[in-house]
Amino acid sequence: MAKKDRDDDSDEVSPAETLASLERLARLIRQAAHAEGLIPVQWEALRYVARANRLSNSPGALARYIGATKGTVSQTIGRLVKRGLLAKSERPADVRSIALTLTEQARALLMKDPLLAVAGDVDELGGKTHRRLSRGLNLLLAREALRQNQPLFGTCGDCRYLREGNAGAGPVCMKDNAGLSADEMARLCIEHTPRN
Repeated sequence: MAKKDRDDDSDEVSPAETLASLERLARLIRQAAHAEGLIPVQWEALRYVARANRLSNSPGALARYIGATKGTVSQTIGRLVKRGLLAKSERPADVRSIALTLTEQARALLMKDPLLAVAGDVDELGGKTHRRLSRGLNLLLAREALRQNQPLFGTCGDCRYLREGNAGAGPVCMKDNAGLSADEMARLCIEHTPRN
């Protein structure tokens, strides 16, 4: 029996139809992100800062991640700082570099993130479908990022800069020669480079 005949959902769907559905879903999600007095780019910024590691919690990395200009990101950060949702601080090693952090108010607001409803829908897809969807979307994202010469933004687990520290000191990021906590290993990094 052919693979097509064994699938539960044997209806053929063209790549164009799949992309149209993905694009429409993205638009609906963006439309729903006009909530809690924020606009979509502000939600994107808060989500990103919540997930970014110490190498990536800068305005420049945020601009690269969301695909916005530095001016747009600067205005977005300014508005979020004014609302008490983001805090800016100088990095100890480089006073010209800014680190962004969420405030407690922002953490509470993210509990009302309109994207959580869609996350619940993804969870309801079931394990196998969810994993396939995730792998497929990550592959498409990586290919498009490569075409546009954009960073991949990944986590430490499969990064070529991850090394085991000396004398059982735990994992180390070779990009900045610093130890990594379990929490930080799960955060997004602009320097992420997958192992080959």
